[in-house]
Amino acid sequence: MSQAPSPSLTARQPAQTRRQLDDELSRRFIALDPAGYFLISVDPEAGELVVEHYGNGIDERGLATDPDTGEVLSCRGAGPRQPLAIYRGRTAKQLGVVLTEGEGPSPLSRLDHALYLGRELQKAEWCLEQGVTYIQD
Repeated sequence: MSQAPSPSLTARQPAQTRRQLDDELSRRFIALDPAGYFLISVDPEAGELVVEHYGNGIDERGLATDPDTGEVLSCRGAGPRQPLAIYRGRTAKQLGVVLTEGEGPSPLSRLDHALYLGRELQKAEWCLEQGVTYIQD
């Protein structure tokens, strides 16, 4: 079993140290999921979390590409793309179950991606409950 790239933290360490570790881990290289990527948002009017699943290819450099054109996908809004699926739910747990235990093939193919989505869905649920803006990491 591989070990995390940073030392483990105990509950006694200050919040600043935990934030620094989180920031450090956010900057690490991650392999893209060939099954696609997800955009998470909050719909406060409906009281729901919204997850849009988009397909992508991965080129020889490890960059996400449009599966239709082969063009590298921009992180800065290169234009509208149509999601493969849209999932809506009231809780992170509900959406996590749908994404990992739902009918048909899972839209996730990597465990690290599933863990990331779980964290982000929990964060989005908290933002929905608190009435604050959710920003996906």
